[in-house]
Amino acid sequence: MLALIAGISQAADWSDVAIDWSGGERFREPYNSSEIHKNILSLTWVSGYRYGTQFFDLDVLKSDHSDPASPGSRNGAVETYATYRYTLDLGKVADRDLGFGPVRGLGLTGGFDWNMKHDVDYNSRKRMLVLGPSLLWNVPGHFNTAVLMAWESNAPHGPYPPISEVQGRYYYKAHPMLAMDWGIPLGAHWSFEGYANYIAAKGINEIGQATGPETDVDMRLLLDAGELLGARKHRFLAGVEYQYWRNKFGNTRIGTDGQGYVANTPMLRMEYHF
Repeated sequence: MLALIAGISQAADWSDVAIDWSGGERFREPYNSSEIHKNILSLTWVSGYRYGTQFFDLDVLKSDHSDPASPGSRNGAVETYATYRYTLDLGKVADRDLGFGPVRGLGLTGGFDWNMKHDVDYNSRKRMLVLGPSLLWNVPGHFNTAVLMAWESNAPHGPYPPISEVQGRYYYKAHPMLAMDWGIPLGAHWSFEGYANYIAAKGINEIGQATGPETDVDMRLLLDAGELLGARKHRFLAGVEYQYWRNKFGNTRIGTDGQGYVANTPMLRMEYHF
């Protein structure tokens, strides 16, 4: 994977490849009443060329025994989650300034989410495509917002009903989402980075329950620790991270009997940039 990204990055005007670690003890999962400790190892790639930018993130999430890998197991579940977004800068394509007020440009954003999890009862196989217009804001660093249409499906399987009764891949109702991402420098050595998604309800799920609107916010305050220790700027970052996730994957308080549908998760985070 690193070799593939390195090859593609050579064709870009600029690129940034990083390996990240984050960890916390207050993760939650729908239908699970326990707080869960997770370690997350990520490979992140961001690049830009004449007409736009692209972003790829691959997370491997390892849970503790509170989110078991299989019935009766003391081993924690393992999830792999990939996200890809491509933003086409329409002003650069048209060779004209499309900015207005605080907006520096207009874009068209598309991409996908893909996940695979091995756990005790759901074993998610999420697939999602997104497409929609975006605003590129005129700020130090970057701040983008987009209104996307999402087409999502899943093919869960597990030993217990009602998931054991799900046959094949289930397609949810197409639904909109408001997405934003940012990376803002704060002085010489600090940065404030993150994303926020508000995802509308996606109709009835695979077990006949109504889904709810989903809010997922992840923000990080990072120190350029490597530069302070004599390494090049942006080589090694460390700091704190916080995630708020309500109605995770559309699961509501009613649907989960109030178990695991909201997460308030503080984390530690470290990043190494190549």
